[in-house]
Amino acid sequence: MLGVFAEFERSIIRERVQAGMNRAKAQGTKSGKAIGRPPTSLQIQTKIVEAYAKEKSLRVVAKQFGVGVETVRRCLSKN
Repeated sequence: MLGVFAEFERSIIRERVQAGMNRAKAQGTKSGKAIGRPPTSLQIQTKIVEAYAKEKSLRVVAKQFGVGVETVRRCLSKN
């Protein structure tokens, strides 16, 4: 009798997990977290380029805007 209840409970848990995964997939995520980093807006990109023209240091500019050094490089290569 206990085996029947355990099996039933397990199937309910499985259905709930599957429903959550399907909902996350429909929202464009994997495990509830967004896939990848959010894109840097065009306004921020132009501010990064302007700040780099004054500062000339990738690390300082990246820290100032709270982005990675590679993001600063990418912004500079676009402009």
